[in-house]
Amino acid sequence: MLPKLISALLSFGFIAAPAIHAQTKPTMPRMPDMPDLNMPAQKPATQENHSVPMTMPMDMKGMSMDMKPPTTLIEAVLAHTTSGTSIEPATTPIPMLMQNYRGWTLMLHGSAFISDIQQRAQSPRGTDKLFSTNWLMPMATRKLRANGQITLRAMLSLEPATVSGRYYPELFQQGETAFGKPIIDGQHPHDFVMELAALYDLQLGEHTLFSFYAAPVGDPAIGPIAYPHRLSASEDPIAALGHHQQDSTHIAFNVFTGGLTWRWLRFEESGFHGAEPTEQRWGFQPSPNGHAVDSYSSRITFSPSRNWSSQYSIAHIVSPEALYPGEDQQRQTASLMYSRPIGAHHDTTSMPGMDMSTPATGTWATTFLWGRTKSLTDSSKENSYLLESLLQFHTRNYVWTRIENADRTNELLLPPDSALPPHFEETPIGHVAAYTFGYDRDYRILPYILTAPGAQFTTYTASDTLTPTYGHHPWGVAAFVRFRIDGRR
Repeated sequence: MLPKLISALLSFGFIAAPAIHAQTKPTMPRMPDMPDLNMPAQKPATQENHSVPMTMPMDMKGMSMDMKPPTTLIEAVLAHTTSGTSIEPATTPIPMLMQNYRGWTLMLHGSAFISDIQQRAQSPRGTDKLFSTNWLMPMATRKLRANGQITLRAMLSLEPATVSGRYYPELFQQGETAFGKPIIDGQHPHDFVMELAALYDLQLGEHTLFSFYAAPVGDPAIGPIAYPHRLSASEDPIAALGHHQQDSTHIAFNVFTGGLTWRWLRFEESGFHGAEPTEQRWGFQPSPNGHAVDSYSSRITFSPSRNWSSQYSIAHIVSPEALYPGEDQQRQTASLMYSRPIGAHHDTTSMPGMDMSTPATGTWATTFLWGRTKSLTDSSKENSYLLESLLQFHTRNYVWTRIENADRTNELLLPPDSALPPHFEETPIGHVAAYTFGYDRDYRILPYILTAPGAQFTTYTASDTLTPTYGHHPWGVAAFVRFRIDGRR
């Protein structure tokens, strides 16, 4: 395993200060020549013979044989290739380098963008910046006796160093603080340690799985997979405007989650510390009351087929915002995700027990998402709606769109980089619609890494309360280079 991991890490260290994001099929070493191709029928994927189900192309006498990717919700859960305990549809391509090592299955995946954003709005709202968003995820999984599985996982980001000034510009975005002031028209960086977690799964029967997740830093059972890690957003370097109504809890402290999966249904309960991370992004900085478990959430996931996954979640979050420490929130989310390989052809008639397949040349992934936060102090509500869709075609090409409508608050009327006025009360004042369209294309320049130059354009419309501040037609352009770990040279 180690030569591939070292090669990928050295390549990313050479690129700059970012990390990595992935979406291609992992590879396994070449199998030795076999004297007889009359193989017995392949066993179905079970906990005993396929603890981390995923597509793994293997060469055999010039032919290719694909092991089955996840086909059920339980198999998708056992893969644990997303943050926290969230899942995507089973057909979602899996991004990683992978190899077995002394009984462990070791995996590495991640993504890095180096982006230049140019924005135009009524002065001084539109600003420009060169920055990098990035993450890296190493993971190790091992089968245990009595149908058990343990997974150890970390998620790291260099954004505290690669996003200067404690945020990058994004028109109409708000949430968290920089130098004690509210971030207005900007997105905060992620922590160096985004996740540090252990997961235990126990197969209770053919169709039943119990799971437990513990993380000093992790992702509780709220919402779908967070935007940096979901396939439909994988080529977009900019955060969703509805991030703080939808999935901002993907970095939380002292997270404990229990889950029970039966066939195509999954029920989860989480306890966690509700306060968002502080501005000190390099370490585990406690909030004024420490990191006690004071918040909770519930989530139900429904995956009727390999291509579809949906969820509904509700949470009670204690004092999430540093600027409003006395305000608790209720958060609700609902989402529907679809993923389908494109261009794959399956021929199961050639040889018994073998699936002679033409690999997919692309993927279509789409996410519909609603998120709402309700202040438990004054009962004010903020809703956000998102439609994201990504089409990968002819293997190396990607086009995508993100369409959003998000409620905003009167913080956006404050001058940029200003402190809150005395006795300021945050209230909703209107909504913003954003329309994003982008394209990039993969090139193989470094071993085990795909490099894609690309660009996207975003245009906005805002309610009348925001037009005097931002103008009638604000817009932004981002040009970037994306680096992604890939299982092939």
